[in-house]
Amino acid sequence: MRKFSLLALANLFFCAAFAQKEGDEAFINKLKEEGFQHSQVMDHAFYLTDVNGPRLTASPGFMRAATWAKQKLESWGLQNVQIESWGEFGKSWQQERCYVAMTKPYYVPLMAQSVAWAGSTPGNKITTADIVLVKAKDSVELMQYAGKLKGKVVMMWRPDTLKMGFKADANRFSDEELEKMAKAEPAQPRQGPRQGNPSMLQAFRDRMIMTRVFNNLAIQEKPALIISMGRGTEGTIFVQGGSNYKKESPLGPANVTLSSDDYLRLQRLVNAGIPVELEMDVRTKFSDKDPNGYNVIAEIPGTDPKLKDEVVMLGAHLDSWQGATGATDNAAGSAVMMEAMRLLKQSNFKPRRTIRIALWGGEEQGLFGSRNYVKTHVGDPATMQLQPAQEKISAYYNVDNGTGKIRGVYLQGNEAVRPIFAKWLEPFKELGASTLTISNTGGTDHLSFDAVGVPGFQFIQDEIEYDTRTHHSNMDTYDHLLPEDLKQASTIVAAFVYNTSQRDEKLPRKELPKPRGEGRAAF
Repeated sequence: MRKFSLLALANLFFCAAFAQKEGDEAFINKLKEEGFQHSQVMDHAFYLTDVNGPRLTASPGFMRAATWAKQKLESWGLQNVQIESWGEFGKSWQQERCYVAMTKPYYVPLMAQSVAWAGSTPGNKITTADIVLVKAKDSVELMQYAGKLKGKVVMMWRPDTLKMGFKADANRFSDEELEKMAKAEPAQPRQGPRQGNPSMLQAFRDRMIMTRVFNNLAIQEKPALIISMGRGTEGTIFVQGGSNYKKESPLGPANVTLSSDDYLRLQRLVNAGIPVELEMDVRTKFSDKDPNGYNVIAEIPGTDPKLKDEVVMLGAHLDSWQGATGATDNAAGSAVMMEAMRLLKQSNFKPRRTIRIALWGGEEQGLFGSRNYVKTHVGDPATMQLQPAQEKISAYYNVDNGTGKIRGVYLQGNEAVRPIFAKWLEPFKELGASTLTISNTGGTDHLSFDAVGVPGFQFIQDEIEYDTRTHHSNMDTYDHLLPEDLKQASTIVAAFVYNTSQRDEKLPRKELPKPRGEGRAAF
């Protein structure tokens, strides 16, 4: 008799947890308490940034961070945790040393960052060279410098002058801006082929030709160092890289981006005929031992016999650029999504549907991690040949717009979810999250799911200083993260995932997209 009572009690407990429905106020409050009073989101961000360093796709730093994330997710009791290859990427690269200084007409160290997948200066030692200032309006004039670049420091003429900034770097969405977003009309289908300003298109083509000719010339001439000017001011350097990660790409010369202040000083001196000499030691390391790219995947299995094979996904990209530790882009998003999973596990939540987190690699090079995951597991947007998993995924939620708190959701043209999301946001209105806009937003991993008909959503976030100071720059560090904003974002994401997992029905879907065709850029 006692044995039967214990079994009945266990079943009663299971059914109570199992019976939780979307919008359960007590459970949402439980998430809020854990998310704000006992948050670990900044701990996750610390390990992703300060401890593991830059996370350039396929680099040792990325793999360190992926391994750490896998171990952390396992420690919380998540299942099916794996570092999963999404396919071939190319060459691994890391920056080992970057020292550049002007030694003539006087000594001053320069602010410099290596361009990703660029090479090293000669000899793995400190060397000196003078500067060739290239003034060329087109590729014909550029070829006049053939035979003059070997062993030199090469810089291209820039007509820029620095402009003082009188606006604050950081900002939040105003009430007026949010209201405008909420009132946006659905985007109209484009009629006919995309048109552009002919003169702007021609200027773009000319720049592309010029860049290609210069790159080929640099490979042939072997300058000691190429220097370019970053678009930032006041010590901020925005620096990325090209497509030299591909296995077949030839090894180019050392290439660094200087702060605008340093670059323009060198240019003025050289242009005035003052002898200028640079001292440099730039070392980078390539590896092609493992050409693959990777995502981190983990799950909380579903418990409803009828719904456990359905999935709610949340994700963010784990990779970053090399100029800093990728805090706002996108350790913030990865830390938020990991924390959302921790909140759900800490609450002893037994979801009806399976909940799956994905930390993507290769986002910065073209959404490679999420696009290939979708193509492998969900469907091919080129042909719209769909796999059974396409029908099983209720939603995918993404965070990738910096450290700002969540203000609402981009509906991505899916009007049918508006009343559902409006209800889910009600408990967070006092925290500033209530805006729903029919508008789309581009450039990140929810688009991979949207392209094959899975409801994919990016949250609206306050911009803070994302575009002005941190995005792909040397300022993208832990100290530019806002703890309270990330706590708020983690809690809201956890609540959305909870609600989606507990609904009787999957989220409504838009009309299935038409096939995009092979070779056509999807995003």
